[in-house]
Amino acid sequence: MVCPRCIMVVESTLVKLSIPFVTIDLGEVTLEQPLSSELRSQLETELQKIGFQLIDEKKDRLVEQVKVLLVKLIYDNVELKVNLSDYLSDKLSMDYTYISNQFSEMEKTTIEKYFIAQKIERVKELLRYDEMSLSEIAFQLNYSSVAHLSGQFKRVTGLTPSQFKQKGDLQRRPIDQV
Repeated sequence: MVCPRCIMVVESTLVKLSIPFVTIDLGEVTLEQPLSSELRSQLETELQKIGFQLIDEKKDRLVEQVKVLLVKLIYDNVELKVNLSDYLSDKLSMDYTYISNQFSEMEKTTIEKYFIAQKIERVKELLRYDEMSLSEIAFQLNYSSVAHLSGQFKRVTGLTPSQFKQKGDLQRRPIDQV
C-alpha cells in the first residue's frame, strides 16, 4: 500500500470480511488475532481483486517497508538530515548492507535507483499539474539545484523537463509499478 486511499480500500476489505484489526499503515496491517486458513484465503482473494497481495516472507516485508519509507520521503516532502542509507538503517533498525542486498536481490535494482525513479515520477506528476516552477519542484523534492534535477530527469527519461512538458504526452507510471 502506498497511499491513504490504499489504506481506505484495505480497511473496507477487512471490514467487509469482518476481520478485526488494530492498525492499518502504509504497507502493513496489524490484526487482533491470527487468521484461519479459510479467512486468510478469502482476504488474499479480495486483496488480489484490487491489486494488492499479502506479504508473508521476511524479505518481501523488508522490501515493502523500504518502498513505503522512500515513497513517504518523497510525498511528505521530508528533508533528510542524514544520508539515505543511515535513514533506512535507523528506521528499520538493520544494517544498511543487509537492507540493500535484500532489496537488490528482490527488485533487481538498487535502492538508490529505485528512489531516483520514484522522485522522477513525482517530478512528472508536478510538471503535469503545471502549478509549480522547476525551481519550486527542485526545492520541494530536496534537489541541490535545478540543474541537478534536470540532469537526473534527462538521464532517466531521455528528455529535459521542458521537453517532457512540451511533448504533451505526460504519461506517468503508478508508484507501485516503478
